[in-house]
Amino acid sequence: MGEPEINSFLSQLAVKDRVSASTQNQALCALLFLYRHVLEEPFPKLENLIRAKRSVHLPVVMTRAEIKKVLQRLNGVNRVMGMLLYGSGMRLLECLRLRVKDIEFGMNRILVRDAKGHKDRFVPLPSAVRPQLVSWLARVKQLHEEDCRDGGGGVYMPYALERKYSGASHEWGWQWLFPAQDRSSDPRSDAIRRHHVHERIIQRAMREAVLDAGIKRPVNCHTFRHSFATHLIEDGYDIRTIQELLGHKHVNTTMIYTHVLNRSGGRGVRSPVDALGFGRDETSSD
Repeated sequence: MGEPEINSFLSQLAVKDRVSASTQNQALCALLFLYRHVLEEPFPKLENLIRAKRSVHLPVVMTRAEIKKVLQRLNGVNRVMGMLLYGSGMRLLECLRLRVKDIEFGMNRILVRDAKGHKDRFVPLPSAVRPQLVSWLARVKQLHEEDCRDGGGGVYMPYALERKYSGASHEWGWQWLFPAQDRSSDPRSDAIRRHHVHERIIQRAMREAVLDAGIKRPVNCHTFRHSFATHLIEDGYDIRTIQELLGHKHVNTTMIYTHVLNRSGGRGVRSPVDALGFGRDETSSD
């Protein structure tokens, strides 16, 4: 098969099967892998390929009342993580990969290290979560001391820091802020140690809380990040500040939250029908 067959197959996905742009791109990447690494032949040029149109979706944003309902239905450490996700705008894995030393209580901020794009940034430490976070850190320290007494207590160190600082993996500051309940084997070194909690734990708890709160929209952990940015814009913060807090490379990525406000009436737009003076009891079937 060559360019005509590949072009016909990928175009059929877009035209006849009406797949999304990501599905067509996945098929294209699979063919690229086949030609480069299996057949070891140059990939044909696709000049007449019909590409699937990428859809533009606005992010789902919860109201403050909905967020409060969801957080009230989260228990224990899941509520702490939920409050951090909404209160700081972190991504889920950014929150789970926090170390103890990344929490700066004196400066009221959290240092997010090696985030998307390999960049560090500061996010606010919510005052509302400080008491729960202090209690949780006491439990984590007790767990770490028990691991050390059992001959463990070490954690994964990024890059080559484990070789450069041989004892740093056992230090309190390098421990995961949200450690897993059980120790496991690290596939990179076969060492038995405690990793951070798996993302599915908070995802399942979040799903159950959303259903219990009666929210019908598709809400997940990342919705907290969307709500964080949208509510900051509602409160009057400038877009550049929000861009830095979210860690966006381009301000255009952050500007999508202004579109959410424009389309949901968040900018104070009044519907023209509200000026006609109709009330609920004035409507009739005829």
